[in-house]
Amino acid sequence: MSLANYFASLARYHVWATQKLIASNLDGLSDADWHRDCGLFFHSVHNTVNHLLVTDTIWFARFAEGKSLRMPLDTVLHAQRADVCNALATAVTRWSPWLSTLPPERFDGELAYTRNNGDEVRIPFAPALGHVFNHATHHRGQLTAALTAMVQPGPVLDWVYLLQQEARSS
Repeated sequence: MSLANYFASLARYHVWATQKLIASNLDGLSDADWHRDCGLFFHSVHNTVNHLLVTDTIWFARFAEGKSLRMPLDTVLHAQRADVCNALATAVTRWSPWLSTLPPERFDGELAYTRNNGDEVRIPFAPALGHVFNHATHHRGQLTAALTAMVQPGPVLDWVYLLQQEARSS
């Protein structure tokens, strides 16, 4: 499998898993559970969903627009649950169309950007792109664990289930 096809699959998974998470019991949480500190790195479900949106926005700007946004990782972009969930669901859909425009040799290049602290960074393009999707998987896993701890059913988000679904459809 080429890197282009691999990352296209990861981008589809990014959308699928995010949609499944949002469609799970995030709407079913009480406002108290949505905002309470449940031991996540960004404390609450609300702050963690906002963090997913912030980081998706930052990384997409770096990759697709060549921009280095200076935004704290705990920025609350949306105070309302529906707004942050809708914005995240939209944000994750940007990756697939953009990836389809890349020539194969781009995956062998570098990504240059400026971190929030002003440091200039140059890192390999493909592993950095892998980080984007891996990072989101990490936080979706935290959210699933938080849902389970709140006695809510957590969604099954394993990538293999999307791959099986796609294999049945083809």
